[in-house]
Amino acid sequence: MTRTAASKRPGTRRLAAPTPPERRARGRRVRDRVPRSSFGGWKPDAKRADPVVLLQESNAERLPALIPIKVTRMALSPFAFYRGAAPLMALDLSKIPDTGLRTQLCGDAHVQNVGAFAAPDGHLIFDLNDFDETIPGPWEWDVLRMAASLVLAGREAGNPERVNAEAVCDFVRAYREAMARFAEMTFLEVVRYEVKRYLRAGPAHVALARAERASPQHALEKLTVRGRNGTRRFHDRSPVLRHVPDRVAADVLRSLASYRDTLGADRQLALEIYRPVDVAFKIVGTGSVGTRDYVVLMFGGGPADPLILQVKEELPSCYHAYLPDVRPFAHQGRRVAEGQHRMQSATDPFLGWTQVEGRDYLVRQLADHKAKVEVADLVGPALERFALVTGEILAKAHARTGDAASISGYVGRSDRLDRAVARFARSYADQTEKDYGLFRRAIRAGVLRAAPRREALG
Repeated sequence: MTRTAASKRPGTRRLAAPTPPERRARGRRVRDRVPRSSFGGWKPDAKRADPVVLLQESNAERLPALIPIKVTRMALSPFAFYRGAAPLMALDLSKIPDTGLRTQLCGDAHVQNVGAFAAPDGHLIFDLNDFDETIPGPWEWDVLRMAASLVLAGREAGNPERVNAEAVCDFVRAYREAMARFAEMTFLEVVRYEVKRYLRAGPAHVALARAERASPQHALEKLTVRGRNGTRRFHDRSPVLRHVPDRVAADVLRSLASYRDTLGADRQLALEIYRPVDVAFKIVGTGSVGTRDYVVLMFGGGPADPLILQVKEELPSCYHAYLPDVRPFAHQGRRVAEGQHRMQSATDPFLGWTQVEGRDYLVRQLADHKAKVEVADLVGPALERFALVTGEILAKAHARTGDAASISGYVGRSDRLDRAVARFARSYADQTEKDYGLFRRAIRAGVLRAAPRREALG
């Protein structure tokens, strides 16, 4: 066998990569420092930040006029509050033991950030679908945030606490078992893996059926109106959807030139077929309210060939302040796009990034067969079925971006972690309900200003 030049060089030797059994052993040793039981329960320390003050501070870079809309949307329920309170949980998670096993975090893992969308080849998949807070970090932060969301969504759906606790245990068990399988696969097998189990019935199946109907043509009918000359334009339904001044529209359209350079050559060719005809400002989601968000209406081969791009401002991840070992990101839109590529089995072919007036933006399709799971879909056994598919999806995303064998070694084969996380999820859901109560009192006291509900919900 021919030796490589490196191996012939004096003083050099080839180091064999650790084997999967060695990496699993490494994960098991972490238990000596951070026992799995240490994740059980949640108790805030005496110096925990005032949740209302922290959330006010987190809105500093957002458009002040839109904050009352975010407040109203968060005030709908404890789960809605949780969706908009990722900065608060980021601080809380930074106070618990850290395994030191890193992966790419979704960052805002909750039940409505898993949904259906179209892959580049057109088939529908079910996967994580929101990455505004994505960043490299401890795998357990995603698991704990998703687990607490299962309890909060289950409570809103009217489930008994027993059902919610069982769903969390099912979620963690599915995560453990999937991670063990991924630890035995080659990396290419993990990259190609697409979660398909549990999709023929239950909440995931319902979301896929909704996604089938949510075509770009359907979005066109919903968001636009036909003008006098027959051309389509966005509705004006302020503040949720409204046209912008010509200067702003021109800046957004100019930004598409640098966005084009972030796409592959084949995607660039596809983008060149489409021509922009209108630009508007659109409010989306709950946690994202207050960021600058534009939509661009484009047409390719005629009126039956629409493309709606979303140009969405991206602020730094709320987790970054608690991860001193993570380097600063030169572009927040690029951070989100690259995190999404790493974690998803298939990704929007028009995903890229740009800048508008010095601010960082993510660019993606606004509507391409996208649909989420609704809380009303999570009653009884449906919550447990959803928990199973979500556990596998999150494990797949973490296995693509971290050391599956080490994580598998840590989480183990027993249900010890399942039970610990279930205790955490219930305790943290209780904490969220307390924080939600403080949030509602701040609204009543005039500390937080809320928009009229009809205005906020559009």
